[in-house]
Amino acid sequence: MRLAMAQISSSEHPVKNLEVIRDRTRDAAANGAELIVFPEAAMCRFGVPLTSVAQPLDGPWANSVVQLADDQQITVIAGMFTPAADGRIHNTILVARPGRDPVGYHKIHLFDAFNFAESRTIAPGSEPLVVDVAGTSIGIATCYDIRFPNLFTELARRGAQVIAVPTSWGSGPGKQAQWETLTAARALDSTSFIVAVGQASPADPEVAKSSAPTGIGHSRLLDPFGSVVAEYDSTVQAGVHDIDLALTDKARTALAVLANAREIPRLDRTAPHD
Repeated sequence: MRLAMAQISSSEHPVKNLEVIRDRTRDAAANGAELIVFPEAAMCRFGVPLTSVAQPLDGPWANSVVQLADDQQITVIAGMFTPAADGRIHNTILVARPGRDPVGYHKIHLFDAFNFAESRTIAPGSEPLVVDVAGTSIGIATCYDIRFPNLFTELARRGAQVIAVPTSWGSGPGKQAQWETLTAARALDSTSFIVAVGQASPADPEVAKSSAPTGIGHSRLLDPFGSVVAEYDSTVQAGVHDIDLALTDKARTALAVLANAREIPRLDRTAPHD
């Protein structure tokens, strides 16, 4: 499979961000990619009010991405924001496939950590998502989800050979090292390719010093054995990469962590102990 990773730096302007998505997608399609993955919050960066930005999956912003996917005959995965039933919004990953209706994954694990409370304005999702892209099963996760291995093993059990992880990682001491460790660990946990595409480090120092997770770059592509296929620095960049999907079956036979896993009883802390 040939796929593209687009490490962009989104602004607070959805229309301008859409133009960037168009340019990168056309380049990827021209280079033979079947899939392009953009970061979380590709529609609009974190650190600004997002409620007024949110649109449904059949709204004009998503429709523009769907039309782009149709025109270029390439699947586009990109982060956006959609309205939620409780008045908050969802942190949604849009999957736009040529000739098919768009689908969305609502981020399950919300980033209530490192002095940021995503759940104040964003409602959690509840359903994992695996989609078919050019005959390949692709699982979807988002940013903070990567700290939760059970989601990745469940995506693999549902058939995912590749897991796309659009991200807008927060900066801070040790955060890059954590990102590198977690992406490799999730590849090994799920014996899947991990396509972890982050927002680039913001060029504007005022945005960069925000408490919001506005990105550090360092997008990574890892194979099912946890080996790095490609990794970027902190700057805006994009690339096209070929992956050998046969490695997924090879890893699942050799490592067999999915087949060998046992259910571990959870401790009931309310029960009496001897």
